Amino acid sequence: MSNTQSQVDLIREVFHYKNRFEGSTMVFKIDSPVTEDPGFPGLVKDLALLAKTGFKVIIVPGAKETIDAVMRQHNINAAVADAPFGIPVRVTTAQTIQYVEMAAFNAASRFMTFLSGSRVEALIGNFVRARGLGIIGGVDTEHTGTVDKIYADSLQRVLNLGMVPILPCIGWSPSGKPYNVSSDEIALAVSKALNASKLFIITVQDRLNIPTLTKQETEELINSGLECNLRELKLALQASRAGINRVHIIDGREEGAVLKELFSNFGVGTMIYTDEYDSVRELHSRDLPDILRLMEPLMQNGILIRRSNEEILNKKDDYSVLEIDGSIRACGALHDWGENQSEIAAVATDPMYASLGLGRQIVGFLIEKAKKQKIDRVFVLTTKTQDWFESLGFKEVSVESLPERKRSLYDQARKSKVFALEV
Repeated sequence: MSNTQSQVDLIREVFHYKNRFEGSTMVFKIDSPVTEDPGFPGLVKDLALLAKTGFKVIIVPGAKETIDAVMRQHNINAAVADAPFGIPVRVTTAQTIQYVEMAAFNAASRFMTFLSGSRVEALIGNFVRARGLGIIGGVDTEHTGTVDKIYADSLQRVLNLGMVPILPCIGWSPSGKPYNVSSDEIALAVSKALNASKLFIITVQDRLNIPTLTKQETEELINSGLECNLRELKLALQASRAGINRVHIIDGREEGAVLKELFSNFGVGTMIYTDEYDSVRELHSRDLPDILRLMEPLMQNGILIRRSNEEILNKKDDYSVLEIDGSIRACGALHDWGENQSEIAAVATDPMYASLGLGRQIVGFLIEKAKKQKIDRVFVLTTKTQDWFESLGFKEVSVESLPERKRSLYDQARKSKVFALEV
């Protein structure tokens, strides 16, 4: 694909996602080490750009490492208690809560500073009502708390004014008592309360190199004993179970990571999704330009036979497309030639997504479609992709085994090989 075409496709993706998510609420949970990276100002500048372009941005700064540093500075060793689900929590005493508040608001003010530099108004507010965790395993956690309520109406008013709310890891009881609350928990609670379209978990962990995961796949990955990104995956799974449709885990050290993840199908991180992210469906007439765009390079190289608009539309019901987040990335057709045999044809995929196995997915769908139609055998005619079809279980057969109607149309000059699969 030429550089010009790649640029055009990228511009199309950007407009697609801007149109789709503009005006929606997005929560950004940003781990404390990200703020120490040299690229941090650029990250906040990108968040400011989103806010100025119509996205509703909420920032939840992590402060664990900042709090640790303040504690060390004052020679304080905080006790630890095991909260529910075996997650260790810092015991925050009446003597140490002031230091926790200092660190939490210092972390939040760093975002305020850089957002102001981008001329975006922000507000550090008391949007979290908290209650104490109480006594756990005989240990009084004192000023360590949990989210009791998110003041969603107040947050929404701030967002409607075009401002960016920043929520430090502090919550207050109705009487004004401060509590140290996990920023992960706050990010999850805010996402739920405002029905956020996306939750971004921005960390300094190396990327997983897995573009997308379902809830089930995420759970299996966690249970596999994976150590890298374990906390992030657990938070993402909680968010998915709570109804957040898309949770993104990205490396905040990568230049432009948020924009790349948000405005492209492929992204640069890992997306955990609960709604139908990718699906195969029947071809609609409006899809014709998209599938011709996928097929044209293959037709030029002689891998696919050339098909006109009219030929495709005349057999529109035979075609299926694989759609990823609203964009068509693969296509294929199943033509019934009688004698309980159908041909799989016109298989094409977007080369930018070659590593995702979309070709296998579309062919698998067509095989299942053939089974539902009570077809006994599917076949393909190919000149250059025989190894790939063999990897899917197809075996070479003679031209004479084709149904009579298809055999009469066989192009002797092209000399395609025939591969078949019993279904």
